[in-house]
Amino acid sequence: MPEAYDYELEFKVRDYECDLQGVVNNSVYQNYLEHTRHEFLEDIGLNFAELFEKGIMAVVARIDLAYKTPLRSSDKFVVRTRVEVQGVKYIFYQDIYRLVDDKICLKGVVTTTSIINGRLGVSEEIKTAFEAVIAKRQN
Repeated sequence: MPEAYDYELEFKVRDYECDLQGVVNNSVYQNYLEHTRHEFLEDIGLNFAELFEKGIMAVVARIDLAYKTPLRSSDKFVVRTRVEVQGVKYIFYQDIYRLVDDKICLKGVVTTTSIINGRLGVSEEIKTAFEAVIAKRQN
C-alpha cells in the first residue's frame, strides 16, 4: 500500500546544489525538507513568523535521513510530507521522489517540537492544525 501524504511540493535541482561528483550535496536535502515543511505550515494556516511573534518557536529536535538514489542537476522531484503528533513532538515523515520515474531518493524523519515563551510545551495552535490534517487523511 502506498504511503498516505498530507502535502507535496515540486522542485528542480539547480546546478549550484551539486558537488564535484555531480550529485546533490547531502546537506542540500535538508533545505528541500525545511522549505517543504514551511510551505506546508502556510498551506494549513500556520505562519512560521507569526508563531514566533506569539512566543511559539517551532524547532527541529532530530533528523534521520536515509539517502537512496542521488539527484542530479536539472532533475525534477517532489517532496512528499506526512505529519504525526506524539505528545510534545510533531513528527514529519518526508520522502523525496524523482518525478521522471517516481524513484525514491531520500526517506526522512524530522522530529520537531515547540518552545513556548522559552519552555518546552505543546502549542495548541499547532496541535489543532495538525490534528485536522491527520483527521482529513484518515477519512
